[in-house]
Amino acid sequence: MNRNGRPEGGTADGIVAVPYRPTPGSPPGVEVLGFPRLAARARGHGLDPYRPRRPAFHELLTVTTGTLRCSVDFSTFDLTPGTWLWVRPGQVLQFLTHLTAAGGTAILFPPGFLSTATVGITGAEDHTRCRLLRPTARQTPALGHIRRALEEGYGDVAALPLKAHIEAMRSLLSALLLHLAHPDGTPPSDNPGDEPFRRFRQAVEEGFCRTHRVEEYAARLGYSVRTLTRATRAAVGCGAKRFIDDRVLLEAKRLLAHTALPPPSSVNASASTTPPPSAPSSADAPAPHPPLSAPGPPAPRRPPSTPPALR
Repeated sequence: MNRNGRPEGGTADGIVAVPYRPTPGSPPGVEVLGFPRLAARARGHGLDPYRPRRPAFHELLTVTTGTLRCSVDFSTFDLTPGTWLWVRPGQVLQFLTHLTAAGGTAILFPPGFLSTATVGITGAEDHTRCRLLRPTARQTPALGHIRRALEEGYGDVAALPLKAHIEAMRSLLSALLLHLAHPDGTPPSDNPGDEPFRRFRQAVEEGFCRTHRVEEYAARLGYSVRTLTRATRAAVGCGAKRFIDDRVLLEAKRLLAHTALPPPSSVNASASTTPPPSAPSSADAPAPHPPLSAPGPPAPRRPPSTPPALR
């Protein structure tokens, strides 16, 4: 226990990396927890729920009463009733107010649980995206119904055979995310550059610590450098090389903000830090790819102190 009465968690050399470990006795695939149970789950795994951590799974948060303040990477969010926040694997999450200060739901699920179609439409593989979602009045009732169905389904596993239960929860979660991805009813883009960029973005997320060369990604994915550059510029407004450099810079900023490494060391460490693990979709898994090149050893890191707001 630390001086604030909270259990110490993770390692002593950097941001706490949290793998996906289902709560004992719960079915695989998705967990639906109230905020008190979310804190208890962390403590049950030996983690301080208020320490900055880097989950290797998705955390979808919504508030029904009160206000929950949290930070994701370098942005602070105040979740109020009706708002949602989707934290992707590899992002640095920290709760800045107590989880008892608000009522709400946390939906946890590992990479690979969603179908390929849902991943493509919702942008689930975009590990740099995070913004507060404010559904319209038209969408709010449907989202509430789906959330309650997920809560009821998670609490009554015996209502269906296990395989049927997992598929039902996958379908409900997909419906929820599809609504959140298009809260105003706007249809998804049919830009032919979407698929090359989606594959490039995922490859960069898996390989930015090993290579920064667009040519290597192009060869691995079967596209020309020009195609990747054009698709990236259409999707995010910059070229492929700039996209890679920005991802490396984000990793360096994470290390600089959450460890005691000086700036030069943070930049170097970002090129050798193992990226968050990813998994193919369980509904439509692609064939594995060979590694781009040999990874380097990770640099030593140390955790930050407990945030002053919670002392």
